[in-house]
Amino acid sequence: MGSSSSPIISPRKLRSDLYSFATQDDHDPNTPLVISVLASLLERTMSRNERSTKKFINSSPSSPSNDRTHIFYCDRTLDMTIQSFLERIFRYTHIAPSIYVVAYIYIDRFCQIHKEFRITNTNVHRFLITTIMVASKFVEDMNYRNSYFAKVGGITTKEMNKLEVEFLFLMGFKLHVNVKVFESYCCHLEREVSIGGGYQIERSLGFMCGGHMKSVKRENNQRNNLMITTSSNVVHSK
Repeated sequence: MGSSSSPIISPRKLRSDLYSFATQDDHDPNTPLVISVLASLLERTMSRNERSTKKFINSSPSSPSNDRTHIFYCDRTLDMTIQSFLERIFRYTHIAPSIYVVAYIYIDRFCQIHKEFRITNTNVHRFLITTIMVASKFVEDMNYRNSYFAKVGGITTKEMNKLEVEFLFLMGFKLHVNVKVFESYCCHLEREVSIGGGYQIERSLGFMCGGHMKSVKRENNQRNNLMITTSSNVVHSK
C-alpha cells in the first residue's frame, strides 16, 4: 500500500486519459487514471478509519458491532491493494470510468447513511465489488452476471447476491444520481489530483464522464416531448 508504487498523475493527464478512453476499443488494456485517484482516496480513508478504530477498541473493548453493515466484513482479507483490486475489476469487466465515479458516490452516500460504518481492510474489497457492480447496473444497459462479478471479486455467487440485496436495502434503494451531483463528484476527484499543483481545472472531466447520463436524460426529454406532441395531436383530431 506504499505510495512509491503509485503512478504519477496530474489533472491534465487524468482528463486526457478519460477523453482518450472514450474513443478506445472496448478491450484496450490501458487502465483509466480515475482508478488511481479513487484508490488513493480510499487508502487515506482506510488509514484514518483504522487509527480511529484502534482508539475506539482501546477505550471500549467490550462493544461489539452487530449492525447489518457487518455483512461486508470478512475474517480473511485479500492480500491485494485497493489499486490492484480496482485494476483487476477493470481488466476483467472493462467498465467505463463513469461507473467508478457513480460507485464513489454510492460509497459516500452509504457512509453518510450509516455513520457507524468504517471502510477498513476487512471490508473494503467486498464493499467495492458490490458498489461497482450496482453502479454498473445503474449506468450500463448490458452487464455481466452476478456470478461473473463474484469471480472477479474473489467471492461466491451466493455471497455476491446477498451483498447486493443487503446493499440495496441499506441504501434505501436511493441509487439515482443526477448530472449535477455526478459533476460535483467529478470535480472533487479532479481537486484530489490537483492538490499542491495549483491547477485551475474546468469541468471537462465531469462533462466527459457524464456524457452517457446526459444522453440518457436528453433521450428521455425527447421521448416525453414526443409523447406530449402525440397526445396533443390525438386531442386535436378528436
